[in-house]
Amino acid sequence: MTYNNTIFVRITTKIMDAKLTLRLDKNSIDRAKNYASMHNTSLSRMVENFFRTLEPDPADEMELSPLVRKLSGVIQLPEDFDYRQDRENHLAKKHSL
Repeated sequence: MTYNNTIFVRITTKIMDAKLTLRLDKNSIDRAKNYASMHNTSLSRMVENFFRTLEPDPADEMELSPLVRKLSGVIQLPEDFDYRQDRENHLAKKHSL
């Protein structure tokens, strides 16, 4: 299959915009343009969103507070510990059920 058509995609990041050149067959480009139009978006946005699904951005991960980091791993629970059952038992005892 020969790819004679070129599509230019702009990828927007928090730091900078960059250009990406993709070579696709005309039918794929037409279908992608149609899909983008039907969903009120651009090909650039579609490709960017696809790339974002490939691997999570480490910057998007929640940062733990120093207290949470300090307390992490303090309690060692058995592999088969059922926290729901434990909570149910605690609430039943607390409310004398």
